[in-house]
Amino acid sequence: MTQQHPNGVDVQKLVATIEAVKNDPALAAFQFRASTKWYSGAHVQTHIQGFHGVKQEDQSRQQPFVLEGDEPPVLLGSNQGANAVELLLAGLTACLSVGIAYNAAARGIVIEAMRLDVTGDIDLQGFLGLSETIRAGCHDINIACRMKSDASDSAIADLLDHVQKTSPVTDMIRHPTPVHVKFVREI
Repeated sequence: MTQQHPNGVDVQKLVATIEAVKNDPALAAFQFRASTKWYSGAHVQTHIQGFHGVKQEDQSRQQPFVLEGDEPPVLLGSNQGANAVELLLAGLTACLSVGIAYNAAARGIVIEAMRLDVTGDIDLQGFLGLSETIRAGCHDINIACRMKSDASDSAIADLLDHVQKTSPVTDMIRHPTPVHVKFVREI
């Protein structure tokens, strides 16, 4: 880690990116995609490769990222991967981690080490269709941000507050995002 790259972030490129988007807001329009194939029971496999951003299709990923999804045996799965709730929690903490590292670097805060531990509390009665009053998703998500830094507690608190406001995944979880599912007969 260098002075120019605190937290592994090239601050000059970060600032240049922000300025480019200020000058041309259309650069900020991205579309991320994933394709999930069901295999059997709870086992699925998701491939993530292409996306559209900065006014063009990205070609940087030569091979797809592959995520295995399943359920534990107690939920009738075979433990071939994390379940969907765990993947969502991982996506949330990954997004927050990136936001913390980038925004800390921009603020001159050096992070020596960081780990986000997350729990999501869920009552399966909603998922199982046994209750119309219990929601199907988590009713509470708690994250412990463990960080080693020389920054003051107030600087870290301000950083975490800002990152929560600007995290795309946090925003999608905290605010309703329309989800549209349509049937397409062809595979």
